[in-house]
Amino acid sequence: MSDRFASHTPSLTGPASAAFPITPSDSLDLPETTRALYVGIGGDVRVAMASGQVVTFESVPDGCLLPIRAIRVQATGTTAAGIIGLA
Repeated sequence: MSDRFASHTPSLTGPASAAFPITPSDSLDLPETTRALYVGIGGDVRVAMASGQVVTFESVPDGCLLPIRAIRVQATGTTAAGIIGLA
């Protein structure tokens, strides 16, 4: 299959080109920094941002896309499920 955008440099404003499931952890960083998180089943999402700041996004609805650069999704404080990292 051809990809007419293969010669273009990816940017943070462009669509994600990779995705991976996330299991929240208080000690393990994500395999790569995200450009967004997809939250399948809503709830609270506590993350460590690329800057190192830790923040809780409260009452995230089902099917929400959080356009954030996260390095970790914390187990403590996260009640949402079905979280997918987009890179």
